[in-house]
Amino acid sequence: MTAARTRSNGLTAAVLTLGGSLVSLSATADPATVRYAAGAATFAANCAVCHGAKGAGTPSLAPPVTSYPARYAATEDGRQQLAMTVLNGMFGGIDVDKKHFDFKMPDFMHLDDATLAAVLNFVVFDLGQPAEDTKPLTAEVIAAARTHPVDGAAVREHRAKLLATLGL
Repeated sequence: MTAARTRSNGLTAAVLTLGGSLVSLSATADPATVRYAAGAATFAANCAVCHGAKGAGTPSLAPPVTSYPARYAATEDGRQQLAMTVLNGMFGGIDVDKKHFDFKMPDFMHLDDATLAAVLNFVVFDLGQPAEDTKPLTAEVIAAARTHPVDGAAVREHRAKLLATLGL
């Protein structure tokens, strides 16, 4: 293969990758109104495969992320739940909006705190409809949760307590 052809193939691959990223971002939310573009890109690359490009979920597999996370983000305990979930994953049966899901969400411990905060802010503010006084999550919230790793079952148990507190 010639050097020119190798460069051409590399350029084509880069354009296709960039184009795929833009398609993923536009399928997730209206790019003109996305406040957390970096979070949208991370969501598209890591979360959309199960939760769907617009966060609507996949029947029986992965729940939607368009309602509960925005409600969680309004409380400190809920913000902790969001951080615990992305860091440690979660498994087992849960109900969301009167639908049952039995899944195993992987942990995303390999992503840095700022990236995880950005993806959670994308979910809460761009896909969800949070209360007006809801504050964005910060890398510090993620870092604090990272210091107390738990397993996916413990994340689900914490969620159950949070839901009871929130009346969901």
